[in-house]
Amino acid sequence: MATFLYKIGRMSFRRRHFVALLWVALLTLAGVGAASAPAAGNSSFSIPGTEAQKAFDLLEQRFPGTSADGATARVVFKAPSGEKMTDPGNKATVQETVKELSDGSEVVRVTDPYQAKAVSKDGTVAYAQVSYKVSGMELEDSSRDALEDSAQDARKAGLTVEIGGDALQTVPHTGTTEIIGIAVAAVVLVITFGSLVAAGLPLQTALVGVGIGVSTITALASALDLGSTTTTLAMMIGLAVGIDYALFIVSRYRAELAEGREREEAAGRAVGTAGSAVVFAGLTVVIALVGLSVVNIPMLTKMGVAAAGTVAIAVLIALTMIPALLGYAGRRVKPAGEKGKLLGRSKKQERPAKPNLGTRWASFVVRRPVAVLLFGVIGLGAAAVPAASLELGLPDDGSQPTSTTQRRAYDLLSEGFGPGFNGPLMVVVDAQHSDDPKAAFTQVGDEIKGLKDVVTVTPPAPNKAGDTATITVIPDSKPSSVATEDLVHSIRDKGAGIKADSDANVLVTGQTAMNIDVSEKLNDALIPYLVLVVGLAFLLLIVVFRSILVPLKAALGFLLSVMAALGAVVAVFQWGWLANLMGVEQTGPVMSMMPIFMVGVVFGLAMDYEVFLVTRMREAYVHGEKAGQAVVTGFRHGARVVTAAAVIMMAVFAGFIGSSESMVKMIGFGLAIAVFFDAFIVRMAIVPAVLALLGRKAWWLPKWLDRALPNVDVEGEGLRTDTDRGDQDRELVRA
Repeated sequence: MATFLYKIGRMSFRRRHFVALLWVALLTLAGVGAASAPAAGNSSFSIPGTEAQKAFDLLEQRFPGTSADGATARVVFKAPSGEKMTDPGNKATVQETVKELSDGSEVVRVTDPYQAKAVSKDGTVAYAQVSYKVSGMELEDSSRDALEDSAQDARKAGLTVEIGGDALQTVPHTGTTEIIGIAVAAVVLVITFGSLVAAGLPLQTALVGVGIGVSTITALASALDLGSTTTTLAMMIGLAVGIDYALFIVSRYRAELAEGREREEAAGRAVGTAGSAVVFAGLTVVIALVGLSVVNIPMLTKMGVAAAGTVAIAVLIALTMIPALLGYAGRRVKPAGEKGKLLGRSKKQERPAKPNLGTRWASFVVRRPVAVLLFGVIGLGAAAVPAASLELGLPDDGSQPTSTTQRRAYDLLSEGFGPGFNGPLMVVVDAQHSDDPKAAFTQVGDEIKGLKDVVTVTPPAPNKAGDTATITVIPDSKPSSVATEDLVHSIRDKGAGIKADSDANVLVTGQTAMNIDVSEKLNDALIPYLVLVVGLAFLLLIVVFRSILVPLKAALGFLLSVMAALGAVVAVFQWGWLANLMGVEQTGPVMSMMPIFMVGVVFGLAMDYEVFLVTRMREAYVHGEKAGQAVVTGFRHGARVVTAAAVIMMAVFAGFIGSSESMVKMIGFGLAIAVFFDAFIVRMAIVPAVLALLGRKAWWLPKWLDRALPNVDVEGEGLRTDTDRGDQDRELVRA
């Protein structure tokens, strides 16, 4: 592989005009496609195989035209102090508001609080429910404006009016912190390279890669039903790995220049060696992201595949566009150790080099591996403690900041009708094969009334054919409580008995039931996902490092870092530690998909640092150094660059903490803290300590397996032999 990539690097350096033009053309093509593509709405949220999804699908068939997946809004009214919603004046205001709400072109129906008995027992709170033809993300701005204008008119009449539901859902924005993250990355690159030109190359190529990836996703969003979160994740991952991959190749290029190579030769060697590590690091990230498809949640699958595509583009750009741009930069990119005019002395003024910080740290770890190992493991173990209190759920209006109208509407409904009113359960009774459908409907309602934690059970509402009915159940507990989850399971247990008696099928759905089903589905998929992703990456790393213990150590280190990161997420987003600093206005359960998502993404990123750092050690060991000295050599060449890469990745991820979308905010924080734990504690402390303790055993591989494995030559041994022989021949010709 090293020889093949070496040829690509030299070709890209020589044919830089063609390579640069090709990438610019791809960027332009993707941009034109994105600009001309129809606007995409929010990605549809379906969970195949769950009971809640089966019920939604059944409703679409048996109750056509009801727009079961359309947006809804609850306009909640509260009477002034000392008054009631049943007072003539307040009642007239509400009915006028209902009339205004019914005029919208996208409105299916609006319920009158007085006809629907949607007035609280004390008479102080009432609500009108508005149902729309399309989802919240697809609503026209005029529909949202009409909704808010109607509420404002009622407020002028003296009522307190708030709006809940997903009708006010909008595309999330990331805020200025994303730009700050890129600025921090630029500063780190300048400090690392000491040159604006060298620092600009990784940023430039990363932005081109992200531009192509995000534009392609935008162009295909409508056709493939991709949501806004998919684009945000692709941008987040693409920027981070794009900068890092380019950083490693530029750093190796400068190291080759420092050894006296000509620039074209240095570019080829950089791509042949560091480029090999980039390819395998990129493969681990792609495996982890594409592996999310085993969960069988379409939204998660689309997010993973889209982000994986952006990573693949980042790898290709690093292998081709970076050497092309190095050709344009010429002598403005200095050899390693030689500072530009921006930082430091000129080469002639430099004092004799002393061991760098990476060398000194690695030497310390090799001398005291047990102490460093214990410190790292105990520290990560302490950070992981909050993960034992992990509570999972999907965000609803109750998780919104208290400053939003959605949260205030949620609180008003809880105050007037009880906490369970915000999480109603919809029970669908399919009596198509029952001899007496009406009796079956009545039996289901009576059985549910006798269950614990039930406040209200509405009469069955049959369809026109009379073979299917819906029953609304109001729990006594809030939607995210364990009691509500137990109630869902109790109704389903009762349904199994009813099916045996009357041949009627009972299904429980609604947002609350869907959240419960999602959490259970994700929990069930976590172990198979871990086995698949870690297993494939373990085999890949055996091929790369030609070792059993090094990949095993890499996987165990990853588990430590991801558990510590989950602990940090729980501490901030569930317990509220440092919540103000992170802009978390409302704490609550961690999103159901966060653990499995973090496992996938963090594993891929963790293997990046493992590959980049340990391949340098492997290279030194293969070339004759002792095991302990190889660790020090690997750190001498790789620690500075890996540190810079980690800081850059943390800055990019942390930039998304400013998002208005709670999911994006949580993912940004989780990935940033996971990179910190993995890069600076696992890879910089635990890895060298374990390798120092193992010594030569770290690189042990059974002979039969060594013969069976393909030789991918990540260390560039074949490249060194071929090109060095060519260099010697050229010297003889000159002589």
